[in-house]
Amino acid sequence: MKETQFSIEINASKESVWTTLWEDTTFRDWANIIDEGTYMKGVLKEGNEIQFISSVSGYGVTSLIEKLTSNEFVLFRHGADTKESGQQEREKEWTGGKESYSLTEKNGVTTLIVKTDIPQEQEETFNISFPKALERIKTLAEKMQ
Repeated sequence: MKETQFSIEINASKESVWTTLWEDTTFRDWANIIDEGTYMKGVLKEGNEIQFISSVSGYGVTSLIEKLTSNEFVLFRHGADTKESGQQEREKEWTGGKESYSLTEKNGVTTLIVKTDIPQEQEETFNISFPKALERIKTLAEKMQ
């Protein structure tokens, strides 16, 4: 896997960006750009396991929330690739990877930095879809203001 970083500046408070990232409706909206039908199953709390699953393909990943500071930072460690809506393990494409979301705010502008480990065979796809997803997060968060 290769660690890749994406970032964007958003004219919104970090609280608005955080809500956009993790509230169910807005999460589904922007995550759909990366993997169609993606939703999050579980409670966003440090130490919890959470699943990211595609309702279209049934594939997903179960991740540990390794570190969480609300409105500022979350680090997921991908523990198991899943299929059948998270019910069964599958090939180890994402297992062991990390994904973090970091927010800093200055003068009403929030910088969102995402660092994610990407399997090499999906690198090109993510380099196209992730910036589009960040633009969608920006649009949604700025509407909240």
